[in-house]
Amino acid sequence: MTKLIFILLFIIINLLAENNSSDSNESNGDWNLKQQEISQKQKFLMNKLKVIETKLEKNSIWLREYHNHIQYHTWEKELIDIKQSIEKLLKEKKTQKIKEIIDELNREKDRLKSELELLKEFKEIPFGDFTKPIQLDEPPEVTNPIVVISALSYIKLIRQEKSDYSENYKDFILFIQKLIEKRDTIVELIKLKNNINYQKKLNFLNRQIKDLEDIAELFFTTLNLNNKKIDEVIKSLTKDIKEQGKQTLYIGITVGIIFVISLIIKLILKRYIVDNDRYYKANKIINFTNFTIILFILLFAYLENVSYLVTVLGFASAGIAIAMKDMFMSILGWFVIVMGGSIQVGDRIKVKKDAQEFLGDVLDISPLRITLHEDVTLTTYMLNRRAGRVVFVPNNFIFSSLISNYSHSGLKTVWDGIDITITFDSNHKKATHIVKEVTKKYSKGYTDMTRKQLNKLRDKYSLRNTNVEPRVLTFIEPNGIKVSAWYLTNSYATLTLRSTISADIIDAFKIEKDIVIAYPTQTINVDSENLTIPENPRTGMI
Repeated sequence: MTKLIFILLFIIINLLAENNSSDSNESNGDWNLKQQEISQKQKFLMNKLKVIETKLEKNSIWLREYHNHIQYHTWEKELIDIKQSIEKLLKEKKTQKIKEIIDELNREKDRLKSELELLKEFKEIPFGDFTKPIQLDEPPEVTNPIVVISALSYIKLIRQEKSDYSENYKDFILFIQKLIEKRDTIVELIKLKNNINYQKKLNFLNRQIKDLEDIAELFFTTLNLNNKKIDEVIKSLTKDIKEQGKQTLYIGITVGIIFVISLIIKLILKRYIVDNDRYYKANKIINFTNFTIILFILLFAYLENVSYLVTVLGFASAGIAIAMKDMFMSILGWFVIVMGGSIQVGDRIKVKKDAQEFLGDVLDISPLRITLHEDVTLTTYMLNRRAGRVVFVPNNFIFSSLISNYSHSGLKTVWDGIDITITFDSNHKKATHIVKEVTKKYSKGYTDMTRKQLNKLRDKYSLRNTNVEPRVLTFIEPNGIKVSAWYLTNSYATLTLRSTISADIIDAFKIEKDIVIAYPTQTINVDSENLTIPENPRTGMI
């Protein structure tokens, strides 16, 4: 019985031992597995930390400015400690060792001062530029359509500033979120493995995140103030631009109506006025009236205080008159020309200034100048040898230069002359008669025309000599008798008739044997009796 009990106890003990052994093996396996999981999680967290730090490096501007701020105050505190240490050492008994320590502290103090001087811009709160309201330039006053362009550019500029500020705020918040993510990762690492380095990083991150969150609150407040300020400016400018657009539209419609009315008036005048000169004058008057009306409309529309403009112009009139005297004189000359009627479009005039002469037809008379088209005339033949040019004559020449009008007040003719010299032994009476008959033949139509035109001018001018018949005069000249013929011809075609008359006179003189045209010659009288012929030096013969 005892033996049986002993056997049963042995079996029970073995069974218990096997159970304990299996439990121990199982517990060891679970521990190893747990350690492996911890290691994998730690590795994952460390990789995650590296990724976060890499992303934070992209926003290094935020970190650098904050770190410089922290570094500045750290060195500032160290500098204060060094100064206190130096003061304490100076109170003690001066030994060689204390002197060396003081010298070392002074060098460190100088170094810290230099470092602080380099980082002095980071003394104040970091990112101070982003916590201050945006300083906007003075917005333009939209008083005319030209300023609208400046206002639109200004709106675009401040919208861009608003967008940039908002982007900076978003970037700053993302930066803080990354720091928080980094802090949470380090907390997880500390839970797995309490490392003193991780603990230091965690303490620094907590301080950094707290400081940056305080800055973010200021940043957000400033952002709202900036957005509100910019929105108000944009709203005000947009309203002014719309009002200016309406005003410009109304002015444009008014100007358009004025142009339409003037166009209708021009069409009516063109239909009933046959004379081109009269139509040109009427057209000029209409254009000048339109310009004046539109100018006054623009002045009263875009000048807030017209009396202010008058005052300014009053003070500036003396300087303007001196600086722009030629322009003012030209405008005054234009009034004299238009009101006096001395020169009109279509007239043939000659302008003489110093040694230059230009003769042509008036194409246009503007407030500043007369536009002249140069024709082939005796002036171009004798002086310029050029024709067809468009000459611009300032209106102020009417006061300072000689201007001759070949077709004033309806006159279409001028006196022209031809001179031809005959020898002293020619029949000068016959030559005079021939010249007179030829000139009468070709100038008869112009003579009758001029007689009628001069009769019309008697009411306007005092005319004493109204003889319009051709005149032939004779003069004694060194080379012979000069026959000078004067006749009336078309003001616009003097050379044509001169050429025709000259050719007929030459042909008529050639027929007559007792009329010889004179030209510069020399006469040599030779005495044949006293004439000696030299011998040939070679042959001795004459």
